[in-house]
Amino acid sequence: MSLGSPPSSATAPALSFLAFDFGTRRVGVASGNSVTRTAQPLHTVAAEGEQRFAAIGRLIAEWQPHALVVGVPFHPDGAEHDNTARARRFARQLHGRFKLAVHEVDERYTTTEAHASRAGDIDAASAAIILEQFLKGME
Repeated sequence: MSLGSPPSSATAPALSFLAFDFGTRRVGVASGNSVTRTAQPLHTVAAEGEQRFAAIGRLIAEWQPHALVVGVPFHPDGAEHDNTARARRFARQLHGRFKLAVHEVDERYTTTEAHASRAGDIDAASAAIILEQFLKGME
């Protein structure tokens, strides 16, 4: 699901994105753009409820992204589970609060990949992997 369509890379201006690896206790955050099609881990927001959205609001104000990307988890066979619905709800909340397009990306195995890379901040590294998957899909 996408709450806005990604532009075609052939005609699109340079776009910046913030991506989120949603968790009930922590949300990893990364930034990237459509020119380099790379992402950099930023940090993890370890707050819940309104404090979480306040922290995300500060990041959005600082980075001024054109759109947001949220990783949505699935079982290895593609089946949905409880966190699938939670991540989608989070994506809808971001869209409603910040009025930016929000794109959903299948995040299966991103945490495993972040662990394998020995990232210092696993959640933020996972968000960067999610964003790079999205950016590669823009081709």
